[in-house]
Amino acid sequence: MTKRVLHVVTNVGHYDDPSHATGLWLSELTHAWHVFEEHGYEQKLVSPAGGAVPLEPRALKFPNYDRTAKAWRADPAKTALLENTASPDGIDPSEYDAIYFTGGHAVMYDFPGSEGLQHITREIYERGGIVSSVCHGYCGLLDTRLSDGSHLIAGRRMTGFAWTEEVLARVDKLVPYNAEERAKQRGALYEKAVLPFVSHVVTDGNLVTGQNPVSAKATAKKVVEAVEGAAAKKRG
Repeated sequence: MTKRVLHVVTNVGHYDDPSHATGLWLSELTHAWHVFEEHGYEQKLVSPAGGAVPLEPRALKFPNYDRTAKAWRADPAKTALLENTASPDGIDPSEYDAIYFTGGHAVMYDFPGSEGLQHITREIYERGGIVSSVCHGYCGLLDTRLSDGSHLIAGRRMTGFAWTEEVLARVDKLVPYNAEERAKQRGALYEKAVLPFVSHVVTDGNLVTGQNPVSAKATAKKVVEAVEGAAAKKRG
């Protein structure tokens, strides 16, 4: 049967200070989409509020603006996907093998408080599906609890955009909170690469997380491995 992946994207277009724009870090979506497409997966976009998705301006500049991102913006059908995303209440979690939270600083605002996304994530996770995120996407996992009331990420090895990287990116004064610290407060066994801004992916059972934008492709590949592994386990 065809595997299905649900991509989570943001509806937020700026920091607390409206003069500083943010949004989806496009390559974090396009790199993963390309990997899943190569494996024949069906893919769908969902956002906390449904509807349009703003793009992070810095992600549209060299070297962040690469071939897959340019190809997406040159394709009217693909750009239309970002203009009319589904809302969580229109999603049946049982139809998806994996959920993939994209990043961009915008997600720090609208991912954590979405009960709809938390419900979808919990349903996928508890029936053995794959929960994954890249960069700031892990903010969507910070407040997600399992049916027993525990945090999904508690006691789990994981990664995501590091505070060191926030400082080096000069946005530490703009972001609403320290996501790395918050994940640790939830009991996550947070890990990061020795050097900032290099690809780093952590897999812990059916939780797959990537540290930063350049980790998106590797994260998606690990998600495919995990999905196939879960499918083989069910067959066995």
